[in-house]
Amino acid sequence: MTVNEDSFTNWKHREEIAESMIPIIGKLHREQDVTVLLHSRSLVNKSVVSILKTHRFARQIAGEELSVTETMPFLQALTELDLGPSQIDIGMLAALHRSDERGLSVPEFTAEAVAGATGANKIECREGRDVVLYGFGRIGRLIARLLVEKAGSGNGLRLRAIVVRRGGDQDIIKRASLLRRDSIHGQFQGTITVDEENGRIVANGNEIQMIYADDPSEVDYTAYGIKDAILIDNTGKWRDREGLSQHLRPGVDKVVLTAPGKGDVPNIVHGVNHDMIKPDEQIISCASCTTNAIVPPLKAMADEYGVERGHVETIHSFTNDQNLLDNYHKGDRRGRSAPLNMVITETGAASAVAKALPDLNATITGSSIRVPVPDVSIAILSLRLGRETTREDVLEHLREVSLTSPLRRQIDFTTAPDAVSSDFIGSRHASIVDAGPTRVDGDNAILYLWYDNEFGYSCQVIRVVQHVSGVEYPTFPSPAV
Repeated sequence: MTVNEDSFTNWKHREEIAESMIPIIGKLHREQDVTVLLHSRSLVNKSVVSILKTHRFARQIAGEELSVTETMPFLQALTELDLGPSQIDIGMLAALHRSDERGLSVPEFTAEAVAGATGANKIECREGRDVVLYGFGRIGRLIARLLVEKAGSGNGLRLRAIVVRRGGDQDIIKRASLLRRDSIHGQFQGTITVDEENGRIVANGNEIQMIYADDPSEVDYTAYGIKDAILIDNTGKWRDREGLSQHLRPGVDKVVLTAPGKGDVPNIVHGVNHDMIKPDEQIISCASCTTNAIVPPLKAMADEYGVERGHVETIHSFTNDQNLLDNYHKGDRRGRSAPLNMVITETGAASAVAKALPDLNATITGSSIRVPVPDVSIAILSLRLGRETTREDVLEHLREVSLTSPLRRQIDFTTAPDAVSSDFIGSRHASIVDAGPTRVDGDNAILYLWYDNEFGYSCQVIRVVQHVSGVEYPTFPSPAV
């Protein structure tokens, strides 16, 4: 048999294993509210090829490819356990078992590693929490996709309604179409139908009420059977406590803003300061996409090396806030054509760092350039560190943070030599460290951080909503602290 035939036979064998993983992963998700991960990447509702590619991607960060032949025994072991709602990373299970010297079998090791999610330790499935979207633009539609995707067993977050201003007779048809197809993020994974008579969009069986209103004061959510809901305002129209408090109507318990909050509104970057949210806090901001991109790696660097000062330069994709062609705009330069120009503008991300990292005793400045790409941005973070180090040490630290630390859902890592912005469309991480251009000279470090300013940010918003709703389930094996 030739080498090519050997490779092909191996591929077909791995395909067969990945195919057998799908029903196991699906059953765990539907029946026990268990999300199976591979190095922080969800395997729920993934195709055979996607599962294989996710395993292969482990080579980028762990140094070697992870095979389904290694992870399948751990997945099978999970089916023998009395699991409660949780997230379980079979990539980490395989890696930890490989380095464990006690000689435990896969079932024994798995049972020990996920003991916090089994038997008397497991948490019970919680009643679903209602969610309302106020606005249905770029971020709103991606959040809707994520909420439908994560509906799972029905015990998590439930998108109950979308509030918009009526745009015309076929408003709901057009909005459903925009949810179904996206020029950047592709087709919706599932089916979408429209119940015009009752004013609902039905996405993968989830009935979502379309509510038309020109102002928050016009809506009584209890009239639609909605109670104790978390309302996600993705319009950005109101950013302070007074304005956002208008959403606290009958049926709404908390308000989450998808833009930087002003005044005393807490700005939350999940993974960094979400634990500071007080149980009785009703109004929360998820800060900006750029703040979410730079704060986790900034924290990772500060914890290990100390940071004395820094500057972030953001090369940001254009947004709907800019004009397609030159026209009046209240902001400087943003009136010039977005797809034809690089546009120097300001960013509030640097000043927002102080809210997310109040213990960081360092001045961080920032500026931004909007460029003619529709999605994915890069932040160039230049830091003066508290001590001297090397490029190799910094990269190894950030690689390890992306794999095993509490920030592994926020920070990704790539060594791909030909990576460009479009490669990161759909990334669920807040930012991706690009190892190639990283520079370190003594106590100076320059990091290049890619981020999907639409989808990656939307994932961070969902994580905050899960946390405040009480349906953010623990991850096993527990990341190192």
